[in-house]
Amino acid sequence: MMETIASAPWQMWATLGVILVTIGFYTIDRFPLELVSAGAVVALLLLFLIAPVETSSGENLLSTDTLLSGFASPALFAILGLLIIGQGMFQAGALEHPTEYLLRAFDKRPLIVTGFVFLFIMVVSAFLNNTPVVVMFIPIMAAIAQQSKIRVSRFMMPLSYLSILGGMTTLIGSSTNLLAAQSYRATTGGEIGFFELTPMGLILAGAGILYMLTAGRWLLPKRSDPNQPGTTDREGKHFIAQIEINRGHPLIGKGPVAGLFVDLPDITVRMVQRRERAILPPFEDFAFRSGDVVVVAATRSSLASLLKSNPDMLEGLMAETSIADEEDGSVQRSTQLTLVEAIVAPGSRLIGRSVAQIGFHAQTNCVILGIERRSRMIRTQMNTIRLEAGDVLLILGDMKDIRALRADRDILLLEYSMQNLPDPRNARIAALIFAGVIGFTASGLVPIAVSAIVGATLMVATGCLNVRQAARAVDRRIYLLIGASLAMGVALERTGGAAFLGEALASTAGQLGPTVLISAFFIMCAAMTNVLSNNATAVLFTPIAVAAAKQVGMDEHVLVLTVIFGSNCSFATPIAYQTNLLVMTPGHYKFRDFIVVGGPLIILLWIVYSFAAPYYYGLN
Repeated sequence: MMETIASAPWQMWATLGVILVTIGFYTIDRFPLELVSAGAVVALLLLFLIAPVETSSGENLLSTDTLLSGFASPALFAILGLLIIGQGMFQAGALEHPTEYLLRAFDKRPLIVTGFVFLFIMVVSAFLNNTPVVVMFIPIMAAIAQQSKIRVSRFMMPLSYLSILGGMTTLIGSSTNLLAAQSYRATTGGEIGFFELTPMGLILAGAGILYMLTAGRWLLPKRSDPNQPGTTDREGKHFIAQIEINRGHPLIGKGPVAGLFVDLPDITVRMVQRRERAILPPFEDFAFRSGDVVVVAATRSSLASLLKSNPDMLEGLMAETSIADEEDGSVQRSTQLTLVEAIVAPGSRLIGRSVAQIGFHAQTNCVILGIERRSRMIRTQMNTIRLEAGDVLLILGDMKDIRALRADRDILLLEYSMQNLPDPRNARIAALIFAGVIGFTASGLVPIAVSAIVGATLMVATGCLNVRQAARAVDRRIYLLIGASLAMGVALERTGGAAFLGEALASTAGQLGPTVLISAFFIMCAAMTNVLSNNATAVLFTPIAVAAAKQVGMDEHVLVLTVIFGSNCSFATPIAYQTNLLVMTPGHYKFRDFIVVGGPLIILLWIVYSFAAPYYYGLN
């Protein structure tokens, strides 16, 4: 052992030092994560520029190209592509219907629905790559969090962790399992059965579920979205809006059921103007007719939901939100509709004039969807309401036209209230693209990096997402975090640090018997997978496990399975696995959150495995 330490190159110890210092800075969270990641890369670049690690033939194992290759790795572009695809699904509203179904069920049985969703994620992750599964459920869990008034950070980390736990229950549940099995086959010719991981995997998954329901639930951070200040303060505020019923309108012939209009959910009908007659509630023996003007009171969210689910309801207004094509002059409806609130400014030229008189659409190419007046609720047609200072206007228009309102001195734009509305026509396209990405990836026909990049490109090319929205989906923290982690991983591997730790463990723990050896290998692989990457850990430690098993005279198959389970414990850092990185931004997590929640989970799984594995594999 002392000879091994003496023969180890000093660059290996320096690399270990850089990794420990970097993780320390990540944990204390005193400096920006991007700065710490860049600092780690700079330290490694300078270290191996001054003291290169060379082979006997003079080849540099850690050149600048090698260290920076992580910034162009397939894994990095797979994650970035999936982030763009997820943003495209959200912008296009492709998950509106399944999300609404789950939310309706959640209102009735919240615990059962939440438990079913997480169980479904685990089961699916056992047979499909869990990365696209997590991408699909991120917006759904975000909607459930919003509906239940629970912070989204309470849902995203369990989403990632349970998908990882599900992935360790079958041979194809994770690429880690397949790579370890391939390395085992290449080393000894041994095979691992499809369901051979299932019994022990279910034991570990069960322990993980109990942890997340108890201690893990208590440790989860309670963090709100810092980019949406004050939006909850305006929830429940009602706007006056109007619906013009023209020929072919979906409301024609519809009437109230038990006093409520089921086709207008969460919307109160205040008055119906039928030619010269004003019809007021209660509406008895009533049905809408062509030509009616319906004055309603609704919250902003109710109007937005109506636009998303059934834009034909507001076809009169939607027809005005059109843009001219700059090349051929043709007119088409905008595919980037945006909803925003604005306050009528004191001294505004709009004061005292009605909506019909100000010609708002002619001047701005936007339309006023609703008016909120805090002093009273007006029961009259919206177009005849004379505006007052302090009135809040709900404005609908194309994104570029909404941005142009910032220079309008008559209104004060509430930037934080800006909300993009998906064009329902893009929902089917986005769903088909996403289904194609999942199908080709799950079948193994196309690598996930290729399918993700193709899917992201199609999202932009088909108009489901514009270039600016796609750029916003790419989180620079994730980009730098992955690049830095891959640089640290390749440096640790090529300086011999990973092999040194594994061999030292095997020679020390092997003297204490098979039970201690499998326990030591599990915790070593679990620790390394959170720094090196799960795939690299599995490939690197599988031949070490085979050699260690032969050294102590135990079944090498058992130790290889131990490496697989330990390598799947990617819970303590966001860089450990793709799904952790995917939930980091929507969950508003910090690096240390994964250590606080995932660290105890790894310790628990290590203890459970150390006691259960010897009995299951017959080592006692």
